[in-house]
Amino acid sequence: MKHRILAINPGSTSTKIAVYDDGNLLFKQSIEHSREELERFPHLLDQYGWRKGLIEQALRRQGIDLMSLSAVIGRGGIISPVESGVYEVNDELRHDLENARMQHASNLGGLIARDIADEIGVKSFIADPVVVDEMIPYARISGVPELPRESIFHALNQKAIARRFSKESNKKYEDLNLIVCHMGGGITISAHRKGRVIDTTNALDGCGPFSPERSGSLPPGPLVKLCFSGKYTEKELLRLVHGAGGLMAHLGTTSVPEVLQRIDDGDLHAMLILRAMVYTVAKEIGAMSTALKGDVDAILLTGGMAHSQRITDFVAEHVEFIAPIYVYPGEDELLTLAENALAAITGEREVKVYHSTEREDPSAINDRRRPSKLRDILLAAITPTMRPVPSFSTLRQYLHIRFKR
Repeated sequence: MKHRILAINPGSTSTKIAVYDDGNLLFKQSIEHSREELERFPHLLDQYGWRKGLIEQALRRQGIDLMSLSAVIGRGGIISPVESGVYEVNDELRHDLENARMQHASNLGGLIARDIADEIGVKSFIADPVVVDEMIPYARISGVPELPRESIFHALNQKAIARRFSKESNKKYEDLNLIVCHMGGGITISAHRKGRVIDTTNALDGCGPFSPERSGSLPPGPLVKLCFSGKYTEKELLRLVHGAGGLMAHLGTTSVPEVLQRIDDGDLHAMLILRAMVYTVAKEIGAMSTALKGDVDAILLTGGMAHSQRITDFVAEHVEFIAPIYVYPGEDELLTLAENALAAITGEREVKVYHSTEREDPSAINDRRRPSKLRDILLAAITPTMRPVPSFSTLRQYLHIRFKR
């Protein structure tokens, strides 16, 4: 029996769709949206019906009957933190997409998938949404209790590339320690330990390296002063962090090919800014090697910028001492979505059930009257086990520090 999958990937200025028959591409299209079209909608959710109509029109033009679909899958949005996996779009998930705490085009993916699937009587899914959260507890803590670090990254592409590398290496993803760097309009770098992303940068909120359109981590003191300078409104500052920062703020463009051409034409300022951006990428890769305690099997570079050998070579010069480097240019999120849906309906992958959750307050961890996943993780970490005997050098260092006091 042939399984036909519709994959939907809404972006800020486009809606990408594809139809696959048992993993074989039947049709693929990127429906572009002009600024004038988008400005007609005050809120992102207002675009829902319009984008759904455009998708159905595109399918009709290709002669693809909706009733021929076996499943529909959309890119996941800003929902509650979840483990990696495939999730059916249940009522709770739909509610959280409709009432997402942050406007992001990916929120529309699961909603449109659910609506189309319900109309034809098949299942709808999302897979590895941007809020996949497998971080270790202390990676979440910042120096300000009200500002915890969050796991928001290119989970779909990162997980797909990590599994692809594992398969090509004849190893299991769950047996490897990898650093995966996605370099696109946003840049995220993550530490994958034995199949789980234990730490990551957060491109959406400006954490980590700066990118073509995002500010990356900023000096906090000057940022606070800028907020109260009267130069920008709150909306403009948020836009500077996500949308108008990075290369756009420095060079007036988000196009990396354009910046590379400007460098070839002798623009030294463009060279300086591009190198600064890629340098911040290399530094974050180094940070993730620390998260993995230096035990790194490979560094994987992916995303649109990985097409440029000049960029990947610059990264490699700084981090090749850590682990071997492998380059996977571009991304194919539609194929990855379709593969996840196919695996779900054929039983090859478990379909997980989504439940809305609130983020746990670390300051309440000692209150044993309430359950706490965070407490369970920490107690498991400190529970005495059969630990290896410390080496002589470790003991010597400990004794030296102890008696020096």
